[in-house]
Amino acid sequence: MTNTMHAVAYRASLPIDNPDSLIDVELPVPEPAPHDLLVRVSAVSVNPVDVKVRAGNDPAGATKVLGYDAAGVVEAVGADVTLFIPGDAVYYAGSIDRPGTNADFHLVDERLVGHLPKTLDFAHAAALPLTAITAWETLFDRFALGRQATGTLLILGAAGGVGSILVQLARTLTNLTVIGTASRPDSQAWVSGLGAHHVVDHHGDLTANVRVAAPEGVDYVFTPHSRGNVDAFAALLRPGGHVTAIDEPDALDLLPLKAKSLSWHWEFMFTRPLFAPADPAHHVLLGDVARLVDKGTIRSTLTTQLQPMNADTLREAHRLVETGQTIGKIVVTNT
Repeated sequence: MTNTMHAVAYRASLPIDNPDSLIDVELPVPEPAPHDLLVRVSAVSVNPVDVKVRAGNDPAGATKVLGYDAAGVVEAVGADVTLFIPGDAVYYAGSIDRPGTNADFHLVDERLVGHLPKTLDFAHAAALPLTAITAWETLFDRFALGRQATGTLLILGAAGGVGSILVQLARTLTNLTVIGTASRPDSQAWVSGLGAHHVVDHHGDLTANVRVAAPEGVDYVFTPHSRGNVDAFAALLRPGGHVTAIDEPDALDLLPLKAKSLSWHWEFMFTRPLFAPADPAHHVLLGDVARLVDKGTIRSTLTTQLQPMNADTLREAHRLVETGQTIGKIVVTNT
């Protein structure tokens, strides 16, 4: 193995149509810390968080590598690694406080990593980790649901990355009635195909549109689009209901939720990697997801595959994510 590797990085926060917004660089191959895996990266997916970090966190000339989702093969392990050996095929979402996966090789703590689903190739596996962790934590940590939970779950933006896996997990692992929102015929067909009981348009009057499917309201709301929708959530939710949000709107007024004693939760899948790095929950969770995939219970949400992994390709992937019109996940393969 050589001492250097190709990576895609950025040194300034620039519009994605600027050729310097993402650039090809050569970097040293990193050395594993005691609990690290050195992974030879075969595929990565591009998430909204990649776009947010690139646009909003200017590295002031430093070389910053983006990327969180990855699938590949373990090349080497740290001295204290017990969960994997070199040669293992793996998938994971990593941690936001370490260099990213858009590189030939990547370091990740073993406790954040799962064995690759046996029935998926690297590209289809790379579409899953970040969104599956977010969806799983939404259902079982934020909403604190049991496997036999009932009620009605409203998923905004259900054709997106998280929504696409949340629909499947809710249908597979709970007894919830699932309502997904999508605005275009192709995105509505996608959400219906994933198993949503009802699909409604989130454009126009959200409250009226949802009440067609749920006249008596809903018990849970998942939202990546909170701005301007708090009043609608307050109207739609039954007393004691819950909202879980993954976006970051400014000056969000939650007082409309008080009258019904509604609860607002934030879901950030990097919380455990940042604040409880020794917690193996993501390792266990990704193992559970892999078993569901291998049983044919849930499927990958890959819809667009690009190659090779270079700056031109990743700029195109970022551009597509920035449109806000993507269905499922965009994956870039290292071929």
